[in-house]
Amino acid sequence: MSAKLIHGYEVVIGFETHTQLATHSKIFSRASTAFGAEPNTQACAVDLALPGTLPVMNREAVACAIKLGLALGSTIAPRSIFARKNYFYPDLPKGYQISQFEIPVVQGGEVSFFLGDEKKTVRLVRAHLEEDAGKSLHEEFHGMSGIDLNRAGTPLLEIVTEPDMRSTEEAVAYAKELHKIVTWIGICDGNMQEGSFRCDANVSVRKPGQPLGTRREIKNLNSFRFMQQAIDYEIRWQIEELEDGRAIEQATVLFNPDTGETRAMRTKEDAADYRYFPDPDLPPLVIAPEWVESTRAQMTELPRAMAARFVQDYGLPEYDATTLTQSKAMAAYFEAVAQASGQAKLASNWIMGEMSRRLNVGEMAVEQAPLTTAQLATMLARIADGTISNNAAKQVFDALWQGEGGDVDAIIESRGLKQMNDSGALEKIIDEVIAANPDNVAQFKAGKDKAFNALVGQVMKASKGKANPQQATDLLRARLG
Repeated sequence: MSAKLIHGYEVVIGFETHTQLATHSKIFSRASTAFGAEPNTQACAVDLALPGTLPVMNREAVACAIKLGLALGSTIAPRSIFARKNYFYPDLPKGYQISQFEIPVVQGGEVSFFLGDEKKTVRLVRAHLEEDAGKSLHEEFHGMSGIDLNRAGTPLLEIVTEPDMRSTEEAVAYAKELHKIVTWIGICDGNMQEGSFRCDANVSVRKPGQPLGTRREIKNLNSFRFMQQAIDYEIRWQIEELEDGRAIEQATVLFNPDTGETRAMRTKEDAADYRYFPDPDLPPLVIAPEWVESTRAQMTELPRAMAARFVQDYGLPEYDATTLTQSKAMAAYFEAVAQASGQAKLASNWIMGEMSRRLNVGEMAVEQAPLTTAQLATMLARIADGTISNNAAKQVFDALWQGEGGDVDAIIESRGLKQMNDSGALEKIIDEVIAANPDNVAQFKAGKDKAFNALVGQVMKASKGKANPQQATDLLRARLG
């Protein structure tokens, strides 16, 4: 499929994503990574590189890198190097950031996702371990700025893509898929508001067939909505600049969600400007093959593989399987209900439909649902065996959601929701409806199907909704010849 053109220009997007690793301590020290502490209470001498201190590698951070590499089909480097990335900024008091340059720990790999019905694949260049810098604070000091070094030394895995994305929609879908993967395998909590998952988008435009245009990097996009707005604005701005005859200058830009605009923060540096060199305080990182294989053996089932299994084992459509594996908790909930009820498609319909709707309204995660898997499974079993209709099931679901009773069968009994399956009683109601609606009977016999549907409706009304719809339809059709 050819790339989508905007005013005759092709969009080219690549991503650099800073994923904060879910470790309790920092990457080279024992200082805590807990969020929300008072400023400068979690920055130790090692984080600041004070004289006489030496960094020591956090093994758990390396384990997280291995998991990501395995999840994305990457190569895990048996030997990688840490380097000093030298630059001056107020929140970097030691004057350099420990990162990886020439030999990163994770190399290559890819992220695949669906955009509509089309499968897209974004190639990865690398993922490298590094430490975070501190944070400049500007609003709390009445016109002055302050520095909080709590984040200094927080472990990050920077995931870098090839410039493979050709639209804002692709870019956002990629970011969502990567977010799902890192949270699914447990290496990141994915909290974008707290800075645990921060995306930098490199955006450029070009005429089809031309070399890559000059890119501008939009820094620290911390929500998918802002990501879409920022990239859309940047694309429009670059095209307008080029159409007006002005050249694009490589730069780092920030997005202002209040104005919906990007603005240049500084001209963009290249690798040579950072004067990378191997960190003399850290030996090479060596990862034995046994460590990689033991990690592989313990890896959780990945979402794409789980979706394929749901299609194979439960006969779900691919759309259902993909939707249900958007989170590990949702997938686990579905599988528990499907296994307990024996009604996989029915479980999928209710979880993706009524349950998801209520979760969205209540801004709740599936783990917070007041309906247990056992309760939903029992309710679905009662639908399947004809005890209750779908309409009655909605009343049962509502009662369970509101916490009005824990036992499905007790709710059905107390509210008189049992479906009428007694053919004798149902035939009597049908005879009464036929007698009371001669015009509809005549129209049906004249070939008008709408008249038959009206008669079915009358049967359901007369039975107060308790008639089995299929049974009522079959009996009525038989009665009418």
